[in-house]
Amino acid sequence: MLMRTDPFRELDRLTQQLAGPGTWSRPSAMPMDAYRDGDAYVIAFDLPGVTKDAIEIDVERNMLTVKAERRPTAKSDEAQMELSERPLGVFSRQIVLADTLDTEHIAADYEAGVLTLRIPIAERAKPRRITIGDGKAKQISG
Repeated sequence: MLMRTDPFRELDRLTQQLAGPGTWSRPSAMPMDAYRDGDAYVIAFDLPGVTKDAIEIDVERNMLTVKAERRPTAKSDEAQMELSERPLGVFSRQIVLADTLDTEHIAADYEAGVLTLRIPIAERAKPRRITIGDGKAKQISG
């Protein structure tokens, strides 16, 4: 059997173990993807094992803040932990949104451990055609 190791993954895991779980005053980072899809900007956050009610999404001016907390699962008294690699605690991400995004109409969905935010592009930022006048000046009478 061929086993492949990733030394950087191990380094990340060890660093996270030494730093301990994230807290509300010192949260851990959460992985995300961001891309434009037509007339919307889409941001997807990986939050496996986080319940929907443990996620907070706030927007103040153009600063988007997403916080989530992964709590430990209940175990019986007889359970003995053999290996624990799944991080627990608080995770957070802050993103400065461009003025061209419509922060009044952000849509959020949470499915299969992925939080997806769709932020529409503001009408003023969309391309539009400018008509050319005939060049005749209008006289102002007064």
